[in-house]
Amino acid sequence: MKKRLLGDTEYSLSPVGVGLWAIGGDAWGSTDDAEALSMLDLAIERGVEFYDTADVYGAGHSEELLGKSMKGRRDRFVVASKIGWRGFDTDRGQTAYTTVERLIAGVESNLKRLDTDYIDIMQSHINFRDPTMEVFLEGFETLKAQGKIRAYGVSTSDYEYLQAFNSEGGCSTLQIDYSILNRTGEADCLAYCRDRKIGVIVRGALAMGILTGKFSTGSQFEEGDFRKAWITDPEQNRLFTEDLETVSRLKSVLEHGPDGQTLAQLALRFVLAHPAVSMIIPGGKNTHQLGQNLAVLDMPPLSAAEQDAIDEIVPPGGGRKIWPA
Repeated sequence: MKKRLLGDTEYSLSPVGVGLWAIGGDAWGSTDDAEALSMLDLAIERGVEFYDTADVYGAGHSEELLGKSMKGRRDRFVVASKIGWRGFDTDRGQTAYTTVERLIAGVESNLKRLDTDYIDIMQSHINFRDPTMEVFLEGFETLKAQGKIRAYGVSTSDYEYLQAFNSEGGCSTLQIDYSILNRTGEADCLAYCRDRKIGVIVRGALAMGILTGKFSTGSQFEEGDFRKAWITDPEQNRLFTEDLETVSRLKSVLEHGPDGQTLAQLALRFVLAHPAVSMIIPGGKNTHQLGQNLAVLDMPPLSAAEQDAIDEIVPPGGGRKIWPA
């Protein structure tokens, strides 16, 4: 699969990266640091260039593991991290980074955990328009001028916030939740980014694992896995059950694609087929999951028959937001 430009940045990259939330160890069930580092070693061997993390993933542990993996080979990694949720005041709807000085000090902490002197893509982790947006923009511009970040962007599915964040044209990337089950961003965010050459980094292409096809109404999640609420919370369980019904219908699409592909690989190929998408960052905790994700690089593009069959089940612009905006 050909490399793709990441928006207006200097980076031309393989379109499958690695999302590193799970290896933080605090939200997706049990993890093993040695296994996570082995996964990162294999990713580098397989030519993966792009790695996405954040300060809140395992309270910084994800960044620390990535920093260990980069030791002595920083030039082989394009690193994206995020800042904004740590210290978030839910009652006030505001991050702790209320001044440029605090924002810059926060990014310095990202750099320390990553054990690097620059971050390739620094992203605002605030998913909606909040009073500190201007702080992030000014802080990111200052850090860019200092050479501590190469480019910056925002992680959101909120179209109005994306527009506001890019009001001065400095936003290089958008990280957005997008999948077969959540096509809501097609009409606005994705079209906006394509028109303005903003690189699109897709999280949630597997809908938190739902699109792997491995879950059922009887699935159980261990303590420490946020998805446990899909079973225990009545409203979330209702939505989870509806998603499982959609997934059941999607399995019929496999007959239109390459032999041997999994449902997860169909889901990744679907996202990669969108012309606005620069990069997908499916998560993983081990080498097996990584290998399954990277296999799509050797598969053909999504066919018209596959696209049509998917559109019949989840129409363009349809689905629902699997994760908060």
